[in-house]
Parts: sequence; structure tokens; C-alpha cells
Amino acid sequence: MELIGYLASVIIGISLGLIGGGGSILTVPLLVYLFGFQPVQATALSLFIVGITSVVGAFNYFKQNLVDVPTTILFGIPSIIAVYLTRAWIIPSIPNQIFNVGDFIMTKSLLLMLIFAVLMIMASYSMIKPSKTTKTNNSKEISPILKKLIPFLEGSVVGVLTGLVGAGGGFLIIPALVIISKLEMKVAIGTSLVIIALKSLIGFLGENLSNTPWQFLITISSFSILGIVIGSYLSKKIDGNKLKPAFGYFVLIMGVFIILKELWK
Repeated sequence: MELIGYLASVIIGISLGLIGGGGSILTVPLLVYLFGFQPVQATALSLFIVGITSVVGAFNYFKQNLVDVPTTILFGIPSIIAVYLTRAWIIPSIPNQIFNVGDFIMTKSLLLMLIFAVLMIMASYSMIKPSKTTKTNNSKEISPILKKLIPFLEGSVVGVLTGLVGAGGGFLIIPALVIISKLEMKVAIGTSLVIIALKSLIGFLGENLSNTPWQFLITISSFSILGIVIGSYLSKKIDGNKLKPAFGYFVLIMGVFIILKELWK
């Protein structure tokens, strides 16, 4: 199972390198079902893995001048603050047993996994549906105030979700950067990776790091980094948009699987 886990971490990196998101949503299921971590700890470890892998991918896009720094600041700052506060305050404040109805008990771990599964289904939809980026050029121009306010608000929402479930949120960030900020897809991917890297690593610092399995983290992050290097190379040869639907269906199946497994175990 561990071998499968390490191979899956390479696939996560490849996805981040090719399409700028999507792969990180598989990190928590990988840690929970293949490596046996509890969901709360898995979401924390995922922040480090996703963050450090995105740093490597973002560096490659920086070299190609494919990162929009003003948008990174506008979207990134509220996202960073939100993810840090979520990990430092909101997660610890959630009780281990939230409520029960008859024999059914809603625990913190179950809640996090269900939220995560719903996000996976949302992510799968954004990857499966046909891209409409070519139509946005002819769409009604967004006012300058909304153009700044919407990324700020979405950055905050994505930060909270990242803090809760440990996923990078690229599937939410990239459409916003393309549609609202009018960035080209390659620039949106590069900018997304920078935002994901910053908010994930800073969110990880909001954890109690005393019991962190550093050797494991470094090992699995190395496999994921290998994947993003491969993915970044393949992005020059392959159109990532052509692979998104197939990957989206896989994420959809995984999301449904998690819901069924967690509710009927």
C-alpha cells in the first residue's frame, strides 16, 4: 500500500504541473487510506506536501515570466490569513464529537472527510465541464471595484477551505483568475501555484509541529516534487486541458467513494 501511495504522490505532482490544480485534492485520501493517518493530521500534512511541491512548480513558471505578481498579492494575502487562522483556531475549536442522531455520530474526522468529498465532487465538475475561456473575452467587462473585490473575497473563502481540508484549491483559483482577472491560462496556472504554495506552507505553520513525521513528509514530498517536474515538462508537449476531463472523472469517483466509505463503515 505504501508503494501505491508513493506512486500516487507522483501523479499528484504531475497534475499540479500539467493543469495547476486538481492533484492536491487527492493528497488527503492518499494519507488517510494508504498511509493510515487520521483525517485531522492528514489535512495538516497535506498542506506541507502541496505547498512544497507547488513551490517547485511555481519556480519554473517564474522563470518563464508566467506569474502575475499583483494578482498573487490581491488573491494571496486574504487566502494566507484565512488558512492560517483556520488551522490555528477553527480546527482546534471543533469538538471531536459534534452531534449524534440515534446510532449515527458526527465526529470531527467524519465532518472533515465529508467536506473534503464534497469539494472533490465540485473540483471534478470544474475539470469535466468544457472550458469557456474563449468566450470570456467577449463577455461584459467587470467593474474595477468588483475586479479587485471578488478575488479578495474568493481568496478568503479558498483559504478557509484549504485550512479545513488541506487541498490547494487550484480548481477554484484558476477559473477566477481566467474569468475575473482575465489572465491567460498559462499565467493563471503559474499564479495559482504561487498562491497555493504560500497559503499552504503558512497554513502548515499554524500547526503544532512537535509530532510532525518529518522523514515521511520529506520522502513523500520528494516523490510529489518529482511528479511536478515531470508535469511541468509535459506541459510543454501536452495540452493539460485535454487531460482535465479524464482526471475529473477519476476525482468524481474518489469523492463518491469517500462519502460511501465514511458513512457506511
